[in-house]
Amino acid sequence: MNIAVCIPIYNDWQSALQLLQQLEAVASRLPHRFDVLFVDDGSDEPLPASLETLISLARVSVLRLRRNLGHQRAIAIGLTHLYQNGTHDAVLIMDSDGEDNPEWIPALVGRSVVSNGTKVVFGARSRRSEGTGFRVGYQVFRLLHRWLVGSAVIGGNFSIVPRSALERLVFSHELWNHYVASVQRLKLPTDSVPAPRAKRIAGQSKMNAVSLTVHGFSAIAAHAEIAVVRWMVSMAVFGLLALVLGSWVGSLVTLAGFGFLGLAVLGLPLSLLTLVGRSNATFLPVRDCATFVIEEHEFQGSDIEDTKIVSAAT
Repeated sequence: MNIAVCIPIYNDWQSALQLLQQLEAVASRLPHRFDVLFVDDGSDEPLPASLETLISLARVSVLRLRRNLGHQRAIAIGLTHLYQNGTHDAVLIMDSDGEDNPEWIPALVGRSVVSNGTKVVFGARSRRSEGTGFRVGYQVFRLLHRWLVGSAVIGGNFSIVPRSALERLVFSHELWNHYVASVQRLKLPTDSVPAPRAKRIAGQSKMNAVSLTVHGFSAIAAHAEIAVVRWMVSMAVFGLLALVLGSWVGSLVTLAGFGFLGLAVLGLPLSLLTLVGRSNATFLPVRDCATFVIEEHEFQGSDIEDTKIVSAAT
């Protein structure tokens, strides 16, 4: 099987170089070809000179973007680039910091082979290495996602995507904001294998509370019309219950009931605006992603070939 490894990166080459060595060790034990594509999300750091010496893998490329777009959009551009310029049977998505342990790649690939390339296989976080604050926040997000979307979070970015699913993803406008949510929104068949999160190889995470919150709400926003309608119905139910209880308990509960009903009424125009927005032109990865690409640097053997990618904006 011919597999591309898509790795978004932003000023994290120290970790990425060590990750690349780990990938080489794992790839050498598997009967598959592995190509690696780093999606350089507007890094300030120059490409490390030592990258050209890491050549055990079939090919290592760096796709440079015009500006920093964020982790999810870098993934969208990487997937679209591989769909349009590659012939891989599957794409493996992982982070550059080493928290997605390459030792779990054989399990992901094996499960994908068993499914005959019909499922997106995720690495399930059976154990996490983050602090208490992150874990509490993540559980709150899971509950909020279940409430507003009506389904559980299916996984993180660490996953393998078969070619058949890739073709559907790059034609999904949701992919531009959240990869996992787009898989869920498209109702693609999924599976998972246990993949405990490892510790970061080097440096510090660039994600903070604000960026993590934006990331979580982006997942819910992919199901915007469902979320708004479920919010509206929930507020109406809470309001009616509070009004009934208020007639027995007191005016404070009655006031809360009117507040909930007000939130429900507010949800009606929001749901209509969301539904109207679905008919408007939106960002389509397969059509628009090339706008943000400057060039692709390909490292193979001792020779370096720089391939210029013509921007859609020129």
